This record gives sequence, structure tokens and C-alpha cells, in this order.
Amino acid sequence: MDASFVALETRNSPMHIGSILVYNPQTAPGGFVRFKDILQFIGERAQLSRTMRQRLVRVPFDLDYPYWVEDPDFDLEYHVRHVALPKPGDWRQLCIQAARIFARPLDLARPPWEFTVVEGLDNIPGFAKGSFAMVTKVHHAAIDGMSGIDLMEALHTLRPNDPPPATPDNWKPERIPNPIELLGKSYFNAVTNPLKQLEVAAKAAPGLAKAIKGLVVKDFTVSADLIAPKSRFNRKISPHRVVEGRSFKLADIKAIRALSEGAKVNDVFLAIIGGAMRRYLLAKDDLPKKTLTAMAPISVRSSREKGDMGNQVAAMIAPLGTHIEDPAERLAFVHSQTANSKAMSDAVGARNMTEMSKVSPALFMALGAQLYTRLGLANRGVAPPFTTVVTNVPGPPVPIHFTGARLESMMGLLCLTDGLGLGHVVQSYVEEATIAFTADRVLLPDPDFYAECIEDSFAALLAAAQQGAATPDAKPSARRKRAAAKAGRA
Repeated sequence: MDASFVALETRNSPMHIGSILVYNPQTAPGGFVRFKDILQFIGERAQLSRTMRQRLVRVPFDLDYPYWVEDPDFDLEYHVRHVALPKPGDWRQLCIQAARIFARPLDLARPPWEFTVVEGLDNIPGFAKGSFAMVTKVHHAAIDGMSGIDLMEALHTLRPNDPPPATPDNWKPERIPNPIELLGKSYFNAVTNPLKQLEVAAKAAPGLAKAIKGLVVKDFTVSADLIAPKSRFNRKISPHRVVEGRSFKLADIKAIRALSEGAKVNDVFLAIIGGAMRRYLLAKDDLPKKTLTAMAPISVRSSREKGDMGNQVAAMIAPLGTHIEDPAERLAFVHSQTANSKAMSDAVGARNMTEMSKVSPALFMALGAQLYTRLGLANRGVAPPFTTVVTNVPGPPVPIHFTGARLESMMGLLCLTDGLGLGHVVQSYVEEATIAFTADRVLLPDPDFYAECIEDSFAALLAAAQQGAATPDAKPSARRKRAAAKAGRA
């Protein structure tokens, strides 16, 4: 999976993920943060993250997966940049600057990450004067959402005045292997890969048997709703990006769950996004009759893998209920469908899905990924079986600090590829919940309008939840039945 993100990398599709982080320096010593303070802070804490100083080394002809090597030419000042917004320094300017930064590919001959400090945020409601942002970019081959949170922990402290790590930094650079050495390693892995495939197949067999049994006894169903119709977002993408997002009270998100008995916070986020996509596409006269779907990553990272690089995720397909107008019925539909998809994932075993991807022959995987992009197959009807991505990354439940400055808000950013022109990150931090999106600027040229659609969809769900609380006779089970009936008619 990590190697696929490297193979998919093109000028139009830089495969990094990241965030927009906004800080209030009033809690820092002296109430001010200098750029040299930031460099010193990151340098002192680099030992806490394996991601910071490792670079990729690709094997000639992609005969094997790339290797991670401690970079002998590591230069912190290359990776940490500094810019300022022109006046008035508002939210839209920050999003435009972040989109420009995020559209540029990383240099994969260096450790694959960049942080850009952005000053001049003087006209954004809700943020103190003098606040600054940091736009982060880390290649998806190095981290997934949960290991990204681990990187956040390494670069933040619980208290403004927490000292740097007391342990000595024993990091040592490594020599870059030459092509002959890399080819030798690839030969060894090619010989042993069939044995690994047999081992994974043996581990997966009980899960496959459980999945077949689940289908027979109808623990879950394989519904046509799991296959998305093609939409305007499932085409070949350009090199240009837009990013935007909206913040809500986490308590309001939790309150909306009452509309459907047993609904999770993630179901609420999916229903909000389904309503937003419905509103946006209706305005464009481009809404498919069948429900659109989202790919929702599932973390399978164990506690002992907390500091490991790379991706430990499986995936679940979640129908978004874009064919349902009523917000309460849409949430009930989404909840029923995610419960079904989760039962399927549990039957096969999410961990088994991840392990199976690890033994795919590197050469064929790389060639397949590159041909998909270079032949423009996304414009020829060969697109992912889902419309968008919605990844839920729970953030810290307490305030955290960077160089003493308190983190006020966080908004996630996603990589895009041909066939996937719109992606969402939902995130929680203390009492805030954010829904952010990254999109291709050609496929979604009006991010302000789509952000309004997200706000309107949230408001409709919250109003329904408040009305339901005022009239307790409205039973969630009845709403679920109506949603199921609509799904059957669709």
C-alpha cells in the first residue's frame, strides 16, 4: 500500500496528506514565536518521529518496494518554510495559499515532508491577532491518518513550557545503497514472496469462510448501493487544488446521533457530507439517481505499531444517501449501510485485507498504477468503485502546544488521484469538529459554495435532531424503515 502511493505519484497527483494548523502565540514565552524558535523546537524533537529524517530509495525498474534510509544529507531548514499572507489576511486567502502549497509535489530524494509557517492571519474571525498557521505535507507512503496523529504528538507538548526531550539524540545517517545492492535485495524478496503469499492466504482462509457463512445466514448483504454511479468527481484530474473546511461544535455532532438509534459520530459526518454533495450536485443539475458512496479507511494499527512508518489501514465502502432528501432518513440509511459494511469487514478481517496487499508483486503493482494514470483510464469509465473518500481522524481531546503556542484549530488535507477528484477529512479536537475537503480546482471550481453546502447540510440535521428532542414521539425505528423503503425503491 505504501509503495502504491509512490507508484501513483505524478505531477498532477502528488501523493501527500497534511493539515492546516492554526496557533495562538499568546501562550508562548513572551507571547511571541520567532521562526528560529520553530526550527529549534522541531530540531529538538525530531528524535521522537521516525518520519522526520528518513528518505525513500527506489529500486531500479521498480522490481521491489522502495526502502527507507536515514538521510545522510538531512537539512531541517529545507523542510521548514516561512511565508506571510498579504493584507487583509483572511480565511479565504489562507485556503488559497494552502491549496497552492499542497499542489506542489514533494522532493522524494529528501525525507518526504514539508512544513510551511504562514503569518499574517489578522482578519480571521475567532482567531487572536498575531496567530499563525502551519501547512503540513507528508507523503502518504510515510504515514496514514493515525500515524499522522503520532507525528502531531511528537511535535507538540501538553503544556506551553514543557522542556525538550531529556534523552540524547543518537540518530545516525546511513549510506544510500547503490543500484547493485538494491537489485540484490529485490532478488531475495522475489524468491521469498511466494512463501509470504502462502502464509497470508492461510491466515485469510478463516476470514473468507466466515464471510461466505455471513452471506448465507444474512449477517450482511452485498447491496447494489455499495457500487457508486459515476459522477463529475470521478475523472482525470488537473494539477490544481482547492481546499476549504468548516468547524462545528463536537457536542452538536454527537447530539445529531439521536436521530437514528445506535448511530455513531462517523455516521453523522457521512450523512452531513452526503447532504452536502446532494445540494452541490442538485445546483449543478448533475445528481445521479443512485446514492453516491465514500471509501472510509479503517485503521488496523496496533498499539505496538504506534511509531511505525507507513500505512496500516483497510477500507470500508459507505453509501452516503445522496438520493434521500430528508436529513433524518438519510442518517438512518447511512447508519444501516455502515453497519452492513462493517459486518462485511469484520467477517473477512480488516487486518487480513491489509496483509494481502503487502504481498502483491511490486513490479506489476507499480506498472498497473502508472498505466492507469498515463492512459487516462479515469476518463474512459475505469474509475474507483466509490465517489469520494471520507477519513475520520480523531484528534487530541485536550489542548496541545507548539513552541508554546496553543493549537486552536486543525483541518485535514488529502491527496487526490485520477478518478478521485474530491476527498474529505473529518477531525475532532477538544470541543471542535471539522469537515475539510481537498478537491481538483477544475472539477470543483467553487469551494466557497461547497463549504456552504456542508454548513446547510449540518444545519438541517441539527434542526431535525432538535425537533426530535422536542417531540419524542418521532421514533428512530420508523425513520429507519422509511429509509430502507427508499433504498429499496432506488
